[in-house]
Formats: sequence, structure tokens, C-alpha cells
Amino acid sequence: MDIRHLEYFSEVARHLSFTKAAATLHVSQPSISKAIKQLEEELGVSLFYRSKELELTDAGKAVLINTKSVLQAFNNLTSELTDIMDLKKGEIRIGIPPIIGAAFFSKLISQFKETYAHVDLSLNEVGSKSIKQGVEEGSLDIGLVCNLPDNKGNFEMVRLINDPLMLIVHTDHPLAMENEVELTALKGQPFILYRHDFTLHDRILEECSRNGFTPNVVCQSSQKDFMIEMVEAKLGVALLPSKIANSHLHPEIRAIPLANSNLSLELGLLWKTNKYLPFAVREFIEMSKGFLP
Repeated sequence: MDIRHLEYFSEVARHLSFTKAAATLHVSQPSISKAIKQLEEELGVSLFYRSKELELTDAGKAVLINTKSVLQAFNNLTSELTDIMDLKKGEIRIGIPPIIGAAFFSKLISQFKETYAHVDLSLNEVGSKSIKQGVEEGSLDIGLVCNLPDNKGNFEMVRLINDPLMLIVHTDHPLAMENEVELTALKGQPFILYRHDFTLHDRILEECSRNGFTPNVVCQSSQKDFMIEMVEAKLGVALLPSKIANSHLHPEIRAIPLANSNLSLELGLLWKTNKYLPFAVREFIEMSKGFLP
């Protein structure tokens, strides 16, 4: 048995297909089939039911759980050795919610690149829920997420920003002249809301429910600029973090504070527990702690 056999087995188990695993790994299907057969002979068990559709046996499921641990340990080892040999190079794969964008992040990125010019930053713009999944599965090293979970689970995290949400309305809207607005005043108003895969989507729905109403959602989006444009077109009202609301306003739009509201964009950095963090990732985390207000 060698690490390659376990990699082949893990990929076949993920796809439940020798053909798809071969295509992903860029290895011939006979080579993968031979490696799986050798693994089964060495372990003395069948790992797959080979009927019309490939399926893991109970023994295969048990082997897969341990295989993931072995491969993770091997990846940690190789990453650490790379760090030792070349401390200031590498890549950081970062998940960023579209609602955050440059308003919170561009200065940190710029300063990090000035300090570590040879570290590549791969930025992936997806919702917070997808970011957590990516960090969990290993496709992302770290993620900026909105509204950090109370239950840490498999993650380590640091809270960075708490930015209250503000109401944005067209200047012709009846609420436009108010100095502050209670959330209950928005009952029946058409809402331009974050898409369902954003944690702020759930937080706003929960807060509206606590105030005795369900928002009238007429549009959902992942892009703050589109949300602002919809408000400008008088299609509804929206709730945006104050940093974004105050810096992206058009002449026809007004930002109004919410009175007696707990709604805010809580921005934090999240990474996986018990996973080796390369030097570059550790430096990024430390810089973010001291950089963001």
C-alpha cells in the first residue's frame, strides 16, 4: 500500500465511478482499477459493490473515513516541508462574500501583497454558507464570513468587524425624511434582499419575524451594486452595512439608521481546526487581526 493507492480509492469513492476518478486524476482507468484491487487484497476486504452502480461496502466506508485522515496528515506534512524550504512563497485561497467587496477588504489585500509580493492570493467571491463548506472541504484555506456561528464546530475563527445595517430608500420614499426608522415600519414594504445562501438573509428574516412580520421580498441578489440600483429604480427598500450604505449612495438614495435594531454585518475570519496552516496563511490571519478596525 502507498499513498497513491489511498488517493485513487478516495477519488473513486467521491465520484462512485472509476471513469470519473480517472479523468479527475489524469490516470488511466486500468491503473486505478489495479490499484483498488491491490488495496482490497492487502486489506482482505471488498471496498465496493460492483453492480450497475458502484457503491461502497461497509468496509469501504470505514476505510474511507481513515483514508481522509491519512491523506490530510500527508498533505499537512508536505505543506510544512514546503514552508521550511521556502518560507515566503505560496498561495492563499480566500473566500469573500460579494456583499463585502472592496469596502472592507482592498486595503488589507494591498498591504499584504506589498509585504509578501511572491504569495499568490486566489480570491473566490461566494456566499458565507458556501465559504464555510469550502473551508471544511479544503478548497479554501480561509474565508471571510458574515455573522460567525456561535458553535465553532470544526472551525477556528476571529471576529473582526461589527457594522450595523442601515435602511436605504429612494429620496421619494415616504420614509426618506426620517432620522431613524424602526424595523416594524418596514412591514409591507417591498424588500430587496440578500440571496438565500447569505447568512444576512436568514438574520434579516429572523429579526423581522421577531418584530411580528414577514418581509415582502420582491428581489434577491448577491451583488450590493445591483441591490442599490433596484432601490434607485424605486422597486423596493434594502438593508446594507453602514460602511457600504454611506460610501455607495447615489443622489436619489438616502441611508437611514435603524432604531433599536440588533441587525449588523458581523465580519470574521474562519479556518479549519486541526489543519496545518502554511506560513503565508498564518501571516495573513495575523495581519488581518491588526489591520481591520
